[in-house]
Amino acid sequence: MIDQILISLLGVTAIFLSQDFRRSYQRWACIFGLAGQVFWFDSMIRAHMWGFVVLCCFYTALWLRGFYNYWIKK
Repeated sequence: MIDQILISLLGVTAIFLSQDFRRSYQRWACIFGLAGQVFWFDSMIRAHMWGFVVLCCFYTALWLRGFYNYWIKK
């Protein structure tokens, strides 16, 4: 139950921030997205939903791309 709440809150926050017109807000989307991935992985592994685990890997890679672009790249 707590996983579902955190997935929902973190996911909606990430999407909301990614659509903001201010770059200073957009950069936080990947942080919330990555935080949510922890709960996605946990839920999918416990449910033995291996196809979704693979999908989570792709989503994580894309959130990491955002993290690199907004936080590391100069």
